Amino acid sequence: MHSLNRRTLLAAGLAATAAPALAACGGGSSASPDAPVQFMLSGDANQGGGYAAMAEKYLEETGIQIEIVDVPYDDLQTKVRNASKANDLPAIGRMPSIDPVWLDRTVDLSEVAAEVKPIEGMYARDEEGKVPALPSDLTAVGMFLNKDLWDEAGVEYPTSFDDNVWTWDEFIESANSVREANGIRFSLVMDRSSHRLNSFLYQNGSEGLRLNEDLSQYEANDATVEALERFVAMNDDEVMPRSVWLTEEDPNAMFKTGQIAAYYSGSWQIADFVANIADFEWVSVPMPAQPDQATNFGAAAQIVVFEGTGQEQQALDFVKWLYSPENYAEISRISGFLPATEGVEVSYEDRQEDFDLYNAAIAASPAFVGEIKSRDLALQAAGTAAPLSGDPVRDEAVKAIAGDISAADAVTAALEQLNESLA
Repeated sequence: MHSLNRRTLLAAGLAATAAPALAACGGGSSASPDAPVQFMLSGDANQGGGYAAMAEKYLEETGIQIEIVDVPYDDLQTKVRNASKANDLPAIGRMPSIDPVWLDRTVDLSEVAAEVKPIEGMYARDEEGKVPALPSDLTAVGMFLNKDLWDEAGVEYPTSFDDNVWTWDEFIESANSVREANGIRFSLVMDRSSHRLNSFLYQNGSEGLRLNEDLSQYEANDATVEALERFVAMNDDEVMPRSVWLTEEDPNAMFKTGQIAAYYSGSWQIADFVANIADFEWVSVPMPAQPDQATNFGAAAQIVVFEGTGQEQQALDFVKWLYSPENYAEISRISGFLPATEGVEVSYEDRQEDFDLYNAAIAASPAFVGEIKSRDLALQAAGTAAPLSGDPVRDEAVKAIAGDISAADAVTAALEQLNESLA
């Protein structure tokens, strides 16, 4: 496997994730240009309040109020869809993906993109050259250890890509040793998400369930079933708790109890852990490779300016201001973001080494990871796929963990659902 420069790799392509909801928008065609400019998003409070801080700074500099509407992740997509139908959209949204329901209600951001220079492949143009959205920030999947538990057990672990990175077999053996030595509950917890599961598949020789080059069909290589079988087997209530994937027990909360050796999540957890873990030391480490070292990375969300609000210019002005190098570095520092634009260097107040490790993980990933993200985003910008009602990869994996279907049947069923969305 060839390691690539981070910027070169990202140029191969990327995409998005994240989500929110809506409360009396106050947007729509009747909005006064002097009214607060509504910016709807999810999770700002959990990520240090970066957008709220930047809105306050913008008010001080310009006298223009940006109203941050922070709504629950699970509600955002539905509420913005409903707002679009009711002609009551906010001026700006930080959306989990580009939704065909409101795609034609977006302002073209191609001029902004040329000015702020998001990383190539992190955004897409439609056939007419329109850029409907810009990446808000970059996230990557990664692994955290409870350092105290590993040190107490005397079990070694890699801390950089200069070390010999462990295989999954070696990691599980080590994590089990930590569990047994400390008498804790589980060796590992993993977020109940296809974003995390896909990175595991990549590390085990699969390329996930990916779009082909002409965006006409989802496919999976021969290693995918075996990789999913390995993951299903790990959910045995010793290595991993079945409750996370089967009953949605919170893995973040479980790790914070100090009773878990390792947590498979991502860069967005760093700010939370800095603020909320005081009872033990934790450390970011390279994920296992069997045989491939790979993370799953992409834009956390997409910044969209909506048409028909009467505040399009005010919204565009704020977005340009937000993406200026100084301001974008500031929100990245406050919120613990990996920047999604070229030439922005961030000096984090805490855990610089963790962010550096995530950048190294991206650089060490094979090129197909970027290609997958690029194709996904191109499909979104084209508006040709029907929105999925769920997450087929995750949902079918849950059925396999429950013993209802085989891993092979799970892959087949997920592919069928993904391809039906293309029709």
